[in-house]
Amino acid sequence: MTEEINTCAAFVEGAPPGELADVVADIKSLTNPSIVNDLGPAFERYNEDQFITIKLPGGSQQVIISPYSKLDGDRYFDVESSSSFSFNHTTQTASQVQSYVLEGAQADLVKSTLKAVNVYTREHYPNSAYGVYPIENDSKLAIVIVANKYSPNNFWNGRWRSSYIYDPSSGSLTGSVKVDVHYYEDGNVRLLTDKNLTVSVPSDTGSGIAREIATAEKKYQEELNRGFTSLSEGAFKGLRRQLPVTRQKIEWDKVASYRLGQDIGGGSSRR
Repeated sequence: MTEEINTCAAFVEGAPPGELADVVADIKSLTNPSIVNDLGPAFERYNEDQFITIKLPGGSQQVIISPYSKLDGDRYFDVESSSSFSFNHTTQTASQVQSYVLEGAQADLVKSTLKAVNVYTREHYPNSAYGVYPIENDSKLAIVIVANKYSPNNFWNGRWRSSYIYDPSSGSLTGSVKVDVHYYEDGNVRLLTDKNLTVSVPSDTGSGIAREIATAEKKYQEELNRGFTSLSEGAFKGLRRQLPVTRQKIEWDKVASYRLGQDIGGGSSRR
């Protein structure tokens, strides 16, 4: 049973963006449906690692589930809405919303960074959410940005995740950008990238932090665009035949009158 749980947990943690419900449905159809009750730790790891976004009861904006915003037990907090809440990792629902007032040495920097990151994400990322959290005994800041775009009717889904740790004592900003895109029409193709970034923030301000994030992410997006162009014109093109095996182009306006094996193959057909 343990091996079966571990296998199902791996499926959960590897679920593509926006497709966790489909993965869970498949697990239930292939195994005993009650096994889902044993996958709580896998759901928690998936939700925190993927920066799952939800709306709080009565709220309109998206909040992020992340290891940086975790409190005791199953509770998390959101700085912008000044709220803490209980989160069910299996159903991905929030409840028991309470007031949560951020205090501490970095409170002002957290709020100014939130404001600056808000401006940046609204300009560059549709359907995005963001969060800034004090970490490591209020000595550093964690900045999280996640943008989801789902198009199941066109057989693709995608997610952008970026997270950074800012150290005010050194002015260093370190983090990573992860892109996950799944395309599954008549096939199964998935793009997974992980780019580590390290920059310096000249000014210890929220706008300075957001500016460096914007610059770094713009450079990475340009790298991705160049990579896509290279794949399209290089590797992908090399996988496709330029001509059929006859080394002759097919005259499509005459294809209805071709006699298979004779006209296309270039030889006489057997009777």
